[in-house]
Amino acid sequence: MIKPSVNTRLAVYPGTFDPITNGHADLVTRAAPLFERIVVAVAESPNKGKGPGFSMQERIALARLALADLPNVEVRGFDCLLAQFVDQIGAGVIIRGLRAVSDFEYEFQLAGMNRSLMPEVETVFLTPSDKYQFISSTFVREIALLGGEVDKFVSPSVQRLLMEKVRSLGRE
Repeated sequence: MIKPSVNTRLAVYPGTFDPITNGHADLVTRAAPLFERIVVAVAESPNKGKGPGFSMQERIALARLALADLPNVEVRGFDCLLAQFVDQIGAGVIIRGLRAVSDFEYEFQLAGMNRSLMPEVETVFLTPSDKYQFISSTFVREIALLGGEVDKFVSPSVQRLLMEKVRSLGRE
């Protein structure tokens, strides 16, 4: 039974988005017509990843730039358990992306854990467009650190700031 405070037309798309990629943006763009509102929830995740690693505030700013043309999408940061964040905003749906079969086992376990913590919240899986299925933030960071071109994988504003970050590390 759905709690009265849960809004099934409000979805949360959580992630670290370090940085937000064209694959992330594609998923949000395709999900936007399905919901009244989507909150792209940028997780603090201080222990995740290597490389340039944007701060949470930088990742929020980059996501806002990349998703600026979607009027029903809001970008917010969070530094608590996802279940707490979802409860705070009253969302009824969590959006997760599946790029490949290899993502499925982890995402299936995560959805099960979230269902245990939030039985009234549904997880919806979306797959990216074919041209974005192989993109990951980790790959994008590594390509940038090694001097490769990332313009096919991220928006121009994200590319510019990513390259500035790489230069500041003296890696270009």
